[in-house]
Amino acid sequence: MTAPATTPAADGFYMPGEWEPHARCWMAWPCRPETWPDDGIEAARAAYAEVARAIARFEPVTMVCDPDDVPEASLACGGGGVQILPMPISDSWIRDTGPSFLIDGKGRAAGVHWRFNAWGGNYPECDRDREIGRLILEHQKLPRYAAPLIMEGGAFHVDGEGTLLTTEQCLLNPNRNPGLSRDAIETLLMDHLSVSRVIWLGEGYQDDETDGHIDEIALFVKPGVVMAIVTDDPADPNFRIFQDNLDRLKKARDAQGRELEIIPVRQPGRRDRDGVRLTLSYTNLYIANGGIVMPAFEDAADDDAYRTVRRAFPDREVIQIPALDIVRGGGGIHCITQQQPAA
Repeated sequence: MTAPATTPAADGFYMPGEWEPHARCWMAWPCRPETWPDDGIEAARAAYAEVARAIARFEPVTMVCDPDDVPEASLACGGGGVQILPMPISDSWIRDTGPSFLIDGKGRAAGVHWRFNAWGGNYPECDRDREIGRLILEHQKLPRYAAPLIMEGGAFHVDGEGTLLTTEQCLLNPNRNPGLSRDAIETLLMDHLSVSRVIWLGEGYQDDETDGHIDEIALFVKPGVVMAIVTDDPADPNFRIFQDNLDRLKKARDAQGRELEIIPVRQPGRRDRDGVRLTLSYTNLYIANGGIVMPAFEDAADDDAYRTVRRAFPDREVIQIPALDIVRGGGGIHCITQQQPAA
């Protein structure tokens, strides 16, 4: 549909919390071998398929797939609640390249199509991913709001009640929107997601190539409750980062004036790829209808993280899936998924 001349907030649309009912989950099939060097793309595809099949136990999944890869994707995860949808894509991080879906609480749905520059210009040849948000919304026959803001979906979390959580490192980075001030960015977030309070954390995970995406360090469990990654090792470079973020969360108030309850979850042990730290994070998970699909990293902290997530989401079944083959490409389970709320 033609992009409206107004804003989502002016038209009554908002982005609900990720725990609200979904119509489906969107994913995108790995298609860029350079993202997973040393022939790692086949292992990544197997991991994506496992995530898709797990989510399909709870809600329909649509796997966007480059037309050349349809046979392989169909064989790996087609059927059983996973639909394969051929579309031209450059990479496979649909959280960041796809639309952010909105509802108005009266039966209507829409989507925000953010501008995309490959995480601050980190990668060339992202032209097709600049258009995938528009193509998905056109496929769904939903109104498209074209936001004048370079943004990735993994850069923010919302609670559905007016509060947005993000980091200064990402949204205020000069490689995204150098001509926009903090106030200008907040205004655009308010206009396009219908939030009234932005809680700014400082930095993200060490060596995170997304420049501090929030889904690597924290997420809303429900309004007023945030799960946050922590470490008790003062020698870890993340110790200072996480402690500062915890301090900010403790001082923050949400849009309803509430203090935040904080659920700490311990980060796993460090792993590197070519001397660069991998962003191994248990907050990088997907909240499905009645379920949680979360990562495991072959780490001693996996079991404790599983118990923490189960306590945080007592009404949902928690499935833990090996995610190292996804993380080696630069993201996690939340990064490769995007919920479409039920209108």
